[in-house]
Amino acid sequence: MRAAFDALGDWTAHMAGGQDTAADADDAHPPGHRQLRAVFISDLHLGTPGCQAEGLLDFLKHHPSEHLYLVGDIVDGWQLRRRWFWPQAHNDVVQKLLRRARKGCRVVFVPGNHDEFARAFVGHSFGGIEVVEDAVHKTADGRTLWVTHGDYFDGVIQCAKWLAYVGDNLYEFTLKLNRHLNTLRARMGLPYWSLSAYLKGKVKTALNYVTDFEVAVAAEARRRGHDGVVCGHIHRAEMREIDGTLYCNDGDWVESHTALVEHMDGRLELVQWHTVPGHQAAGKQPHSSEMLV
Repeated sequence: MRAAFDALGDWTAHMAGGQDTAADADDAHPPGHRQLRAVFISDLHLGTPGCQAEGLLDFLKHHPSEHLYLVGDIVDGWQLRRRWFWPQAHNDVVQKLLRRARKGCRVVFVPGNHDEFARAFVGHSFGGIEVVEDAVHKTADGRTLWVTHGDYFDGVIQCAKWLAYVGDNLYEFTLKLNRHLNTLRARMGLPYWSLSAYLKGKVKTALNYVTDFEVAVAAEARRRGHDGVVCGHIHRAEMREIDGTLYCNDGDWVESHTALVEHMDGRLELVQWHTVPGHQAAGKQPHSSEMLV
């Protein structure tokens, strides 16, 4: 997978040459955009059919920021090793991220388990994107947030990686079924609905796993002396306090289409972003959010 990561250099050279790309041409901020201090996104899973690249591009267009944290599983190396899938929209996402870095936004990439190949490049910078093992973000109101993907707190990943691969295949099957189901729902005029999220919500074992994960990550952030943690990995957007430590999971761009954002005054908001077809240019997207002051 080193070749896939080295491709960032090719895209960087392409853009440095002054050639316009779809991401560049669409970079003008539309009416209603919000200038933010920081944006945290994870679990894009570029390289899979489930990645909602178009929606992500639309979100990024409407949410410029001073800092952009890529909190792991940006590129899905597991799936790309099995089957190559890389449409133009996925190129556009990479180009958008690189352009953000070129235009002065600090872009920090914390690799996850699906793009663990990038951990070999920790300490390096590609096209202005910093690759780090983890990071600490200080909010405008003085809080420190530990930024980590979170897979180190997943017992399946650490102790039975073969089981994680099996689970990944089952998850991909569920997502494929979900795409067909939502195509039918769209024809019927019904909104997007996540089958996999519904199934996880009904399985007690899955709920216990999520709770254990959240508690463990928050406890480690507290042990390190931070006010909170920002992570991804489990594809479950959440923002709450656990034993006095702020736990933030920015969700994913496969199912929930969510991101964590910091406003200029330090307020944190969990944003869910769903683009209305045909309204991208006007910026008319419904979104729900949870504010923490």
